Amino acid sequence: MKVCIVGAGAIGGLIGARLAKAGQAQVSALARGATLAALRTQGWRVQEPETLLQVAAQASDSPAQLGVQDVIIIAVKGPALPALAPALVPMIGAQTLIVPAMNGVPWWFLQGMPGLGDAPLESVDPRGGIAAVIPAEQVIGCVVHASAMTPEPGLVLHRSGQGLIIGEPRGGASERGQRLAELLRAGPFDVTVSSNVRYDIWYKLWGNLTMNPVSAITGATIDRILDDPLVRQFCSQAMLEAQALGSRIGCHIEQSPEDRHAVTARLGAFKTSMLQDAEAGRTLELDAIVTAVHEIGQRLGLATPNIDALLGLTRLFGRQHGLYPS
Repeated sequence: MKVCIVGAGAIGGLIGARLAKAGQAQVSALARGATLAALRTQGWRVQEPETLLQVAAQASDSPAQLGVQDVIIIAVKGPALPALAPALVPMIGAQTLIVPAMNGVPWWFLQGMPGLGDAPLESVDPRGGIAAVIPAEQVIGCVVHASAMTPEPGLVLHRSGQGLIIGEPRGGASERGQRLAELLRAGPFDVTVSSNVRYDIWYKLWGNLTMNPVSAITGATIDRILDDPLVRQFCSQAMLEAQALGSRIGCHIEQSPEDRHAVTARLGAFKTSMLQDAEAGRTLELDAIVTAVHEIGQRLGLATPNIDALLGLTRLFGRQHGLYPS
């Protein structure tokens, strides 16, 4: 089996290194720049709590050179995918599984959803460019529950978690999903095959929707965000709006925002991925996490004043600091 990791950053590097070490697939990476150079000279590298995992890597910046794959795991940041997607065509065959291991709402999220049509979300798939080149019927949904970072190109610092949730976008079970789960479990990852992966995506988003952007614009870790009663209440109100949207699209969440805050608080003085991006001067992954939720609200005709305020403030912060396009 041929597996290609597109985007060998924190999550892509973690998955790629573990699959390469397991030896049950021919694993490659589509990378560029310093990351490509590091993979070629030092291989996959993951610093686990007690040991350094290092294994030789096959890496290229040419999709044509890598050729048609059985599985493509896309682990790039959301803003990079619209420009990258057309370049992936040489790697996509008739049976290739495409697994987006990405934050937030994916480009395929509304496809086949009753009452919302198949029109792509402009916030994550401008003019439908991604959907035009990545066949929807070959996508397997994925949610990552792991914390990792890249202190330098090609080196992954794995902090905690090894959970992966995968599932058919339209729900139900499938043989191909089970095969993919077996491959990932050899990682080893804790893999759950979900019958409603859209819900799992929305549930993870429900927490990230507020913690990520608030941390980016304030520079605060999540413990300080939750310790401020006014900020905590603002986050709760935005989460209630997202909860109402979820109920309209088959992603009903029974917990309260306070229930979720209690879970998030266990992470302690944690820096979200968006805060890490802001501090590193990288483009904010705002659209898949906040703008898409705002856009879904518009399509449903539901008011989301707190989400709108959060989007406006974070977007302005990003533009002022060169972290979000004007």
